[in-house]
Amino acid sequence: MKILLALCLSVAVSLPTLAWAADAPTPSAKASNVVSGEVLEVKDVDIYTYLRLKTRDGETWAAVSKAPVKVGAKVTIENPSVMKNFESKVLKKTFPTIVFGTLAGTGGKEFASAHANAPQAVTAATAPIKVPKASGANARTVAEVHTKSAELKDKPVVVAGQVVKFNPAIMGKNWVHLRDGSGDAAKETNDILVTTQAQAKVGDVVTVSGVVRTNKDFGAGYTYKVLIEDATLKP
Repeated sequence: MKILLALCLSVAVSLPTLAWAADAPTPSAKASNVVSGEVLEVKDVDIYTYLRLKTRDGETWAAVSKAPVKVGAKVTIENPSVMKNFESKVLKKTFPTIVFGTLAGTGGKEFASAHANAPQAVTAATAPIKVPKASGANARTVAEVHTKSAELKDKPVVVAGQVVKFNPAIMGKNWVHLRDGSGDAAKETNDILVTTQAQAKVGDVVTVSGVVRTNKDFGAGYTYKVLIEDATLKP
């Protein structure tokens, strides 16, 4: 009798645990790194597709590289990265929160690959670039921004250089790659990324004033060890 009673008590104690386990989601690394839902609205712009999704957690907006998506479709956004108060100048709309990522089934093309697809001009830089260092207390060469990044983190700098790549209107800003002839290409210290609202053309020689940021992650696996953000440009 005692053995039977002990067995019943053991089963009773185990039941809640078994019930919880049946309802709990199966652990999955991938599940924590995707957003899935039904498309309620589609807005196509130059190189992006904006999607209003109905997910199990409610509605959310997402942005992916331009793709033919229809209302009612079930989609999955991989490598999601949430941005707050993102302003789309094209749509004239500010999203309180929006998910940037890769639309599953598009061959793994990341949202960040918009840098490659955006209207741009890239120089082969066949002629040697040699731009004199800017003047002033905060003046630095491209190489110095790289090699002294820990010291310069979150500090203002002024860098003179030649624009070798220009990508407009990505995530609300323009992306400029600048070189001045300093640094080592093999060590990737000869080129610095600058984000700005200003316009520029490949071949322009400009002076940029901005703030050094380090280990910046824009989502979708797109990271930079060092860059200059929120810069102004002067010829």
